[in-house]
Amino acid sequence: MAKNYFVTSTGTGVGKTYVTAALIRQARAQGLLVQAYKPVISGFDKAEIAASDTGVILDALGRPLTMEEVERLSPWRFAAPLAPNMAAKKEGRALDCEALFAHSRAVLREPADLTLIEGVGGVMVPLDDKNTVLDWIVAASAPVLLVVGDYLGTISHTLTALEVLRMRGVEVAAVVVNQGEADAPFSDAFAEIAKRFAPLPVLTLGHAAGGESLAMLAGKNR
Repeated sequence: MAKNYFVTSTGTGVGKTYVTAALIRQARAQGLLVQAYKPVISGFDKAEIAASDTGVILDALGRPLTMEEVERLSPWRFAAPLAPNMAAKKEGRALDCEALFAHSRAVLREPADLTLIEGVGGVMVPLDDKNTVLDWIVAASAPVLLVVGDYLGTISHTLTALEVLRMRGVEVAAVVVNQGEADAPFSDAFAEIAKRFAPLPVLTLGHAAGGESLAMLAGKNR
């Protein structure tokens, strides 16, 4: 049975793309057919595709770093590194959320062993004057992988994100703790998060890790 996930996080710069790319590589190593999309990206510069989140995902998929591929993975691109509603406004545009939601539902119906949709920013980032990433997640109706950091305050941020997801009836498949630059030992942060969120699966992705800890998320259901 195919697996679909919406990759979101507690905020910007927590490691969504790092997790997405690691999961793609794990799935490909298992010989699985993988699809991944980052439909909305802010701060995009077509002269620096490789440095962009979309470029990192394309590299993990083994696809060329061309604008044709970028347009397929990220149809909605904005130059300013801001929330999509603000970035779009700077260009005299508005993000068409109905089209975005329909696009996500369509790609999740395409045949693949694993399909990933990576969001933008955190769970409550505004997409337009009405919708947030949370509305997008609900519309896509895919289980969520919540990526969190090991920084001071992550427990509160993670609890808040989980609470709003659950209030909207979103299935959370797992929490992935991404190693950052926190003063506290990574193992301590991971243990605290795992304890508080049991029995929800809490996985860890350390610095320079190959993503082996995510293999269970990539594998086919038995």
